[in-house]
This record gives sequence, structure tokens and C-alpha cells, in this order.
Amino acid sequence: MSQTEVHTRAYRDTLGTFATGIAIVTAVHPTDGPVGLTANSFSAVSLTPPLVLFCAARTSTTWPAIRATGRFCVNILAEHQEELSRQFTGRSDDRFRGIGWRPSGSGAPILPGVASWMDCRIETLHEAGDHTIVIGRIDEHAVEDEQVTPLLYYRSRYARLGAG
Repeated sequence: MSQTEVHTRAYRDTLGTFATGIAIVTAVHPTDGPVGLTANSFSAVSLTPPLVLFCAARTSTTWPAIRATGRFCVNILAEHQEELSRQFTGRSDDRFRGIGWRPSGSGAPILPGVASWMDCRIETLHEAGDHTIVIGRIDEHAVEDEQVTPLLYYRSRYARLGAG
């Protein structure tokens, strides 16, 4: 095993000690139809103006389709949506299989059962290492269910609040 592989694994393990929420970023491409990807690199950036960010892997086959639309919807997953998260992870031709989504004001998919969502337009892109940092300006948002708790990702596993 090379020093780079050891360092990369140790770095991932270190980052894994920081629990994150899970989001699915969606858009509707004019020829590809609905597209989406799972992201645990989501964060608020600013309240005024309302800005958020997520990081898209430069190797992602979905990110170019989202980027081309100039818009995206961030769907914050609830604790019961682990399977939905998995459905949007990795390579798949039909991530929306069996999902009855509804369109946001811009037409981007709002997924059923999410805790909340934010419909955004791409404000700024920054290339950073093997990812693109995508900053979006929120045009519309809503909390769908104030009773649910979020799905988390911690130490390379899905987790829930209060779970040991």
C-alpha cells in the first residue's frame, strides 16, 4: 500500500468524525429529464443574500447535466430516507425509478418525504481539487415536515440523531 493510499484513507477517516446531513440535489435537464445526486457536502453560506453550497465530484456523470440547467433543488433527507439516498448514489441510469416527485417553482424535482427543500440558481462555481464548489442563491424554500429528524452520515455510515 502506497503512502498516498494510507494518507487518503486516514484523511477520509478523519473527515468521517464530522457528522453531516444528507441532501439530494436535483434538476430537470431539457433532454435527459430529471437528474440528481446525493451530497453530504451541503452547507449554508449566507443569510443575506440567501446562499448555500454543495460540492460535486469532478468525476460525477450527473453534475454536468445539473450544471447545464443553471438551477438545482436541494432536498434535505429525513431519517427514514436511507434507501432513497442510496438510490441517488453511484452510477445509475434511472435514479427516479418509482419516485413520485413534484416540481419546484423552477421545475426541479422536490422529492417526497424530505424534511425540507431549497430551489436555487447557480450563483458561483469554484474548482477545488477533485470537486467543484457550487454556490446557489435560494429563490424558494420550505420545511416539509417539522416532526422528522435528519438522516446523517458519520464515520462512513448512515446515522440518526440519538443513535449510538
